[in-house]
Amino acid sequence: MKHRFSAGVCLLLSSTITHAADLPSRKGAPDFTAPPATFLWSGPYAGVNIGYGFGQRSGFEGVLGGGQLGYNLQATPLLVLGLETDFQGADISERSGNPFAARRRVEWFGTVRGRVGVTPLAAPALFYGTGGFAYGRTQPNVSGGDVRTGWTAGGGIEWAFRPDLSAKIEYLYTDLSDDAGGWWSSALRTRFHTVRAGLNYHFDLFAQTPIVAKF
Repeated sequence: MKHRFSAGVCLLLSSTITHAADLPSRKGAPDFTAPPATFLWSGPYAGVNIGYGFGQRSGFEGVLGGGQLGYNLQATPLLVLGLETDFQGADISERSGNPFAARRRVEWFGTVRGRVGVTPLAAPALFYGTGGFAYGRTQPNVSGGDVRTGWTAGGGIEWAFRPDLSAKIEYLYTDLSDDAGGWWSSALRTRFHTVRAGLNYHFDLFAQTPIVAKF
């Protein structure tokens, strides 16, 4: 009789343990999110900018604003190559109290530039140098103006604060003096500095999404 009772108890305990193991856990399954993918700068972009221009002569200054189009290629995790063109409306001129006095003025200008930049692995920032072709309409005197060509060079920093938006600060030195070549050449050269802030929209930038793994 004792043996039958012991066998029944063992059978009951075994069945209880088996059913308990089959019950779902009350704790939710933990989710594991992999670190986000490294930011990639590859792709086209378009944006706007506004800034300030000034020359080596005192009183030669003014505002400017316009837009830019470009394309970046992430050649390596640290190296970014790009090409950008921009067009600026400007009112950079010599401020004179005499309205009839001859004064130098930049009415508009544009550039076509290459860009070479480096980007830290841990941050969506791009530090770059840039340079290339420049053109613009200058007015050396009150009789009229003409379109000149030249070159430009500078650098900047760009920060991607969203997957599709980045902000930048950029400096350029521009020299429009294609027709300089005589004793009068120094009077026809137009050289100026610009500092501008811009906002770019990136098309399909940072296409990767974090991988979510469940256990």
